[in-house]
Amino acid sequence: MTIHSSVSDLLLDKVAEWLTQAALTGENLETTVRGFCERMAATGMPLNRVHLTFSMLHPLYDALGFTWRRAGGLTIEGYRHGNEKPERFVQSPYYYLLSNNLQHLRRRIDVDGAVEFPIFEDLRKEKVTDYMAFVQTFGAGSVQGMMGSWSTDSIGGFSEEMIGALMRMQNHLAMAAKMAVLGKLANNMLTTYLGGDAGKRVLNGQIRRGDGETIRAALVMGDMRQSTVYAEKEGRQAYIDTLNEFFDAIAAPFNRNGGEILSFLGDGFLAVYPCGRHKDPSKVACEAALSAVFEAQRRVTALNSDRQSRNLSEVRYGIGLHVGNVMFGNVGLKDRLTFSAFGAAVNEVERLQSLTKKYATEVVASQAFSSYTDCEWGKLGEEKLRGVRQRFTVVSPKAATPANGGLEIFQETAPDSLSEAEQVILLHRDAKKFEGRLQVENLTP
Repeated sequence: MTIHSSVSDLLLDKVAEWLTQAALTGENLETTVRGFCERMAATGMPLNRVHLTFSMLHPLYDALGFTWRRAGGLTIEGYRHGNEKPERFVQSPYYYLLSNNLQHLRRRIDVDGAVEFPIFEDLRKEKVTDYMAFVQTFGAGSVQGMMGSWSTDSIGGFSEEMIGALMRMQNHLAMAAKMAVLGKLANNMLTTYLGGDAGKRVLNGQIRRGDGETIRAALVMGDMRQSTVYAEKEGRQAYIDTLNEFFDAIAAPFNRNGGEILSFLGDGFLAVYPCGRHKDPSKVACEAALSAVFEAQRRVTALNSDRQSRNLSEVRYGIGLHVGNVMFGNVGLKDRLTFSAFGAAVNEVERLQSLTKKYATEVVASQAFSSYTDCEWGKLGEEKLRGVRQRFTVVSPKAATPANGGLEIFQETAPDSLSEAEQVILLHRDAKKFEGRLQVENLTP
């Protein structure tokens, strides 16, 4: 437990200046929160715990939470979308504030006796004596905002001077955080709708029609069979649900380990694994794509088993595999562009995928693709693809799994270039892996 200490107004002004610079230079949310907490502690403010939660417009997450402790540094949690509010949150000071349209709540925490909120039992264990929670919106009608709490273990709790300082700094923090959230929002939306690499290219300035480059890549084209029948038989919403289940099962494996879903095309998708022009990089890309194919097949088998238990028809599909040079960039109208891959290799993988119908097999690859893998392949035939001059030798994998079982190739790791907060989001993206594991205590305010 700490003794009351004075808070330096001069240092508080320096913290406010730092937050302004963080907003202007585009610091990410994690850096902003960590830097703010460390600098506030340096002013003499006796904080032993700070919790900040930011609502995020993101397809998987409602919010991103940060907890800073004087002795333990910063921890980060991603809060998943859910239809029901966890009981822990309903019994929290945050819910009380939101339900009663309040902006601030302050409570002294005694060493014994009944507590108003369950979180106070946990704070007692950390020797907290005084607690203040707040809600800060980022503007009228905005879905983004900040909730937070300040805790101290100082004897006597927060002084009136300290409370005034915290409320002033809350506004400075909110402005810097809003800029960071808006920056993250732009990144989230571009990543969600364009893909990770394409989104970064657009953010980095590739926004003019014709901007782009030629790259070599392993290509994957997937398609759901009999989608028209599903749409007519199941109705609009049931068909959309089926389509999303299908994409969750078959497309997700291609969005990691060097691969990226570049676009969804109706009931199909195009994925790319960019690589160098030499043998070794091409082999890595093709092996990664093939490993994802086997994982996708396993997931679709599991999906169909689940659909059977719900008396729903199974989904069928075809996958084409190829490797070649593709043009990667902006095409379209001057004022309406799309960022995609195009060129001969893209047309060829689309034709290869359509051959899965002719040969009644789920996966068809070009001989060029198969030559970069260690899998055993069976020749299907020689094909003259529509719109392509040369004939293609088309093959299909014999083995049910790749030689190494696909385990090493398919392991997912978070990119080193991402911040810890971004890694939290990306590491939770595989919903099946984390299903049922969201702990209610993560919503601790």
